[in-house]
Amino acid sequence: MSAALGLTAAWRGFPLRGLAAPAFIVMVLAMMILPLPPLLLDLLFTFNIALGLIVLLAAVYANRPMDFAAFPTVLLLTTLLRLSLNIASTRVVLLHGHTGPDAAGKVIEAFGHFLVGGNFAVGIVVFLILVVINFVVITKGAGRIAEVSARFTLDAMPGKQMAIDADMNAGLISEQEARKRRAEIAREADFYGAMDGASKFVRGDAIAGILILAINVIGGFAIGMLQHDLPAKVAVDNYVLLAIGDGLVAQIPALVISVAAGLVVSRVGGDEDVREDIGTQVVRQLVMHPQTLMVTGGVLGLLGLIPGMPHFAFMLFGGAGIWLGWRQSRAARSAAVAEAAPPQAEAESGEASWEDLAPVDVLGLEVGYRLIPLVDRNQDGDLLKRIKAIRRKFAQEVGFLPPQVHIRDNLELKPNGYRVSLKGVVIGEGEVYAGMFMAINPGGASAPLPGASALDPAFGLPATWIEGALRDQALSTGYTVVDAGTVVATHLNHLMQGHAAALLGRVETQALVEHLNKHAPKLIDDLMPKLVPLATLTRVLQGLLEEGVHIRDLRTIVETMTEHATRTPEPAELLAQVRIALGRAVLQGIFGPSSDVEMLVLEPDLERVLAQAATGAAGDALGIEPGLAENLARDLAAAAQRLENLGQPPALLVPDKLRPAIARMTRRTLPRLRVLSHAEIPESCTIRVAALVGARGGLPA
Repeated sequence: MSAALGLTAAWRGFPLRGLAAPAFIVMVLAMMILPLPPLLLDLLFTFNIALGLIVLLAAVYANRPMDFAAFPTVLLLTTLLRLSLNIASTRVVLLHGHTGPDAAGKVIEAFGHFLVGGNFAVGIVVFLILVVINFVVITKGAGRIAEVSARFTLDAMPGKQMAIDADMNAGLISEQEARKRRAEIAREADFYGAMDGASKFVRGDAIAGILILAINVIGGFAIGMLQHDLPAKVAVDNYVLLAIGDGLVAQIPALVISVAAGLVVSRVGGDEDVREDIGTQVVRQLVMHPQTLMVTGGVLGLLGLIPGMPHFAFMLFGGAGIWLGWRQSRAARSAAVAEAAPPQAEAESGEASWEDLAPVDVLGLEVGYRLIPLVDRNQDGDLLKRIKAIRRKFAQEVGFLPPQVHIRDNLELKPNGYRVSLKGVVIGEGEVYAGMFMAINPGGASAPLPGASALDPAFGLPATWIEGALRDQALSTGYTVVDAGTVVATHLNHLMQGHAAALLGRVETQALVEHLNKHAPKLIDDLMPKLVPLATLTRVLQGLLEEGVHIRDLRTIVETMTEHATRTPEPAELLAQVRIALGRAVLQGIFGPSSDVEMLVLEPDLERVLAQAATGAAGDALGIEPGLAENLARDLAAAAQRLENLGQPPALLVPDKLRPAIARMTRRTLPRLRVLSHAEIPESCTIRVAALVGARGGLPA
């Protein structure tokens, strides 16, 4: 009993749809080889006609060509079905045609008698007309449309791909939507290429129909007279009727399929928001302009007044056209009045929903209306391309891909103003002038320039907005000249670098983990989630970015955390160990590849005082009196400024226990000062003391 139930369950789960295509092909091959009785031929010819109608209606109700993407395959299968039926019917006609006109079944006999009307000449003419319509008109036109569509689709693919990239960089679509659109473009090109080849099947089928008709007529006439000793008139009556019926019963479905092919390839999709089948689209567009119907009705009415014309027919259709045009015009006026009505009523009647709550953009750029040309590709704006390059450069330098920059216009801003926001909070703003250039004085400009004075929004350097004609003069006098788009892009890049820790969230960390998992899957499995959760890894990475340490070497970070997470899962402790492991990279990021560096150090007595204060304080805070903290901050600022004036990066070397507290204290007041611990310095590096920083003021000369 259990075995029977198991077999029943397995049969229910068996993919029957997957057997449809193989079974159909096997049936087609069997019909070419095995003899079929007349009753089975009747069923198969009826199925062929029904299949043709199904394909035609599917093409009619498709909203766009890609909705019937399987049509090239269907075209091939239906062509094979018709050819196999022709072979099977030809075998029956030639073998048993001498027995009468019903030798190949009732369907062929009915087509031969009913459609031909008993006149063989009429039957042959009708058959040839159907073949000409199918071969010369419909199939040739559909094949040409498919060929041109395939060529134009392939030529337009690079432009469509660039448009998708631009929309994605502008934040208009997500990366998943971009991948979906790219795949759809590729499928569209494959579809029209397949349709171009599949149309050749129908043309070959039409030629084969003519040859099969000739073979059936000539061969049947010869077999009837020579083998079965039939009189000439009886042989003609039997075999010609059977041949014509066989040809018509095959060519009518072929004509239907060809019409379906023409409808599919000539279909032009409408608006994405208004999906219509071809019947609805054609009717709507034909009666879109009421004047068309009314003028047509008037012309037909005038023709109906001419003596000798069929007055009833012309006046009937003329009156119908005028009446339909009048109704359409009245409906259009009513729709215009409805659209002009104030929308407050609808807004007040609608209930609030979660769709009204728009998510906050992680990184946003708002521009005034005069800066819209900078972000409009149709107006040669290249800011989108620059932002794309900024995100790529940021990912290469910092170590993770930042969120997309969502760009929008804001009429509340100044016409030439822009604003950069991070999670809805403004982190930078400025004012630029499209079409002008900013001449930045790096400190060595020899002469002033005429123009509006300004400050470089990224670094605060003095600058002047100049016209394009003064660009060469500004360059020759020592200015750095950039256009408005470069000013905005540089400012955005500077803000992204300074807020890298805020740009890294759990989503970005998860993407980093998945990227590393492709190259070292075992490494990630040992750390997450066995030892630390994703939140701890995110906090460690944010801690590195807060102090200007890049996270490109994620492998070392994960290995270090895996090694020390068994002892302590605290993010602060893991951060300290990761900084030690990245010591060479940290030092190189500050001083470059040099192994001989100058750094600031604390006066020994001050070091002991701070160590005692840090021991009794909670967390990474320093429990020192305000006066001592103020003197320390002042001396550090003076020492750092002295090193910067000498062209050296300011860095402070402190004991390991003091580093987190002093780094936190100086992060806001001295963001350019890097605080390093003794353990982070590689043994191969030589440290020279640039200055002793003491709490009682005064620095060594």
